[in-house]
Amino acid sequence: MAQGAFVSYLRVSTSKQGISGLGLEAQRETVRTFLNGGSRELIGEFVEVESGTTKGDDRPNLDKALARCRIMGAVLVVANVSRLTRNPDFMARLVAAGVEVRFCDLPKIEGPAGRFMLRQMLAVAELEAGLISERTKKALAAAKARGVKLGGDRGNLAAVAEQGRAISLAVRKGKAMRRAIDLAPIVAEIRAAGACSLREIAAALNARRIPTARSGAWSAVKVERLLEQV
Repeated sequence: MAQGAFVSYLRVSTSKQGISGLGLEAQRETVRTFLNGGSRELIGEFVEVESGTTKGDDRPNLDKALARCRIMGAVLVVANVSRLTRNPDFMARLVAAGVEVRFCDLPKIEGPAGRFMLRQMLAVAELEAGLISERTKKALAAAKARGVKLGGDRGNLAAVAEQGRAISLAVRKGKAMRRAIDLAPIVAEIRAAGACSLREIAAALNARRIPTARSGAWSAVKVERLLEQV
């Protein structure tokens, strides 16, 4: 298992369970056993208390857990695979979040749960591959019917390269903006605690062991650039 920093995400399905702690301690113990000490450090825990009417997009603590993982370069750890895979909205959000996830009951993808996951992964992969193949064939057939010469436009490589650079730049800007949004609540907390200058904010971020996007230390200049994005 990968070593490093981990953030746990715990869920209970009713307010009664959340208040009493039923189910939470079992999940915490599962996470502790999974991490098993060493250089694997639990740096945060987020608990979601859900009711039967909770909507798929109404899980703020999942968003907070994912944001903490992105900020700290940490891995999200969930006690039970069914905690997330029961609802397809969860999996879609995890994929979009760009965060590595560990399920405690699938350390080696073994047993019934492992076979279930493998079947689902295979089914999704087969479906996606089939849809892509079908779309590609239809697109090529339509282009050929219009008299388009297939094989690519080799005479406009400069324009293709420029388009690729623009896409790459947009992706980088998107990642930077998402990280700035993730950090905004933390910067607000630091300011509320009395940090006024850029240097003081940088020192507070470093004290919390929050790395920059390139895993370096914060400086006044880097904080200023961060604040310009939000």
